[in-house]
Amino acid sequence: MITSILSSCGVLGCRARRYLKQWTKPATATLVTGALSDIGRSRADLVAENALFRQQLIVLKRQVKRPQLTNGDRIRLVLLARCTQFWKRALFIVQPETLLRWHRDLFCRYWRRKSRPKRRGPRVAPETIALIRKMAKENRLWGAERIRGELLKLGVRVSKRTIQKYMPSVRRGPSQTWATFLKNHAGSIWACDFTVVHDLLFRPQYIFVVIELTTRRIVHAAVTRSPTDDWTAQQLREATPWGKGAKYLIRDRDSKYGSLFSNVAKSTGIKVLRTPVRAPKANAICERFIGSLRRECLDHMLTLHSNQLHRTVRAYVDYYNRSRPHQGIGQRVPVQYPRTYPASSGRVIATPVLGGLHHAYSRAAYLH
Repeated sequence: MITSILSSCGVLGCRARRYLKQWTKPATATLVTGALSDIGRSRADLVAENALFRQQLIVLKRQVKRPQLTNGDRIRLVLLARCTQFWKRALFIVQPETLLRWHRDLFCRYWRRKSRPKRRGPRVAPETIALIRKMAKENRLWGAERIRGELLKLGVRVSKRTIQKYMPSVRRGPSQTWATFLKNHAGSIWACDFTVVHDLLFRPQYIFVVIELTTRRIVHAAVTRSPTDDWTAQQLREATPWGKGAKYLIRDRDSKYGSLFSNVAKSTGIKVLRTPVRAPKANAICERFIGSLRRECLDHMLTLHSNQLHRTVRAYVDYYNRSRPHQGIGQRVPVQYPRTYPASSGRVIATPVLGGLHHAYSRAAYLH
């Protein structure tokens, strides 16, 4: 009982001391109220107070090497320095040259703001600006004068300087990019690549795929445990029956593509394009298919031997070509590209694929 009373008395004493400290603390006056209160004071009192402030500033100057001043502090110091001719002796935290530099900056800022022209919209129509930027983006070989000629054909009259103003400031070189090359020649380009899968006994199994860029159709897929140059060349022969193939074939710099592979490609009329070193984006479409094969199929199954892996890959390729929509071709199926889906009615049928891992959906056909 006594200890609880003593503890309560201690808490009350701490609160009383804190409240007393807050009540006896002098109020912090602002610059304007402090100046107004000093008008009615005597000269001796002001001199003594200035001496007290000066001594405190001397002590603070020993501890603070570089005080942090705001823009408001700088403006107030500049305005107060104009009110006394002894302003140089009254400065302690900054040098007189610094105050003069602040005065010059404030003067320049004032006249810069005063001489700023009134805001007005661009004299060129927004549609013309958007058209200029579109032409510059889609035609990297065109300069300002070339774009000006195209605009004159459309009845738009602007100067070369105006076109340069609204063109992108950073433009690539005159040669086309790799993405532009793929877009222009996608109809005659194939891409091939290898991926590695380990079976249940940690033995490597190699999957070789050939994909058509325009339709995203898998032209050929095969599985082996020893991907030699002879085997890779044979897969290219099987992918190009009767000598019918693409015009270009994108591949990386893997040693599996040897002289036999190059000779088969040359005899078929295919020009091999090797990707740059450490540039997987140059073969991005094929790399994306390999990622889909892993995420949607291989990561959910245990591989026992190469025959099982070959059946699994063949089933997934058939599902990939005939039933799976693709974002790159507008959510269409490769074997139906470029045909769109017609509006139809009927009961929806789900067909399991890969043991129910995926399903292919279609509408039931009715005989009339």
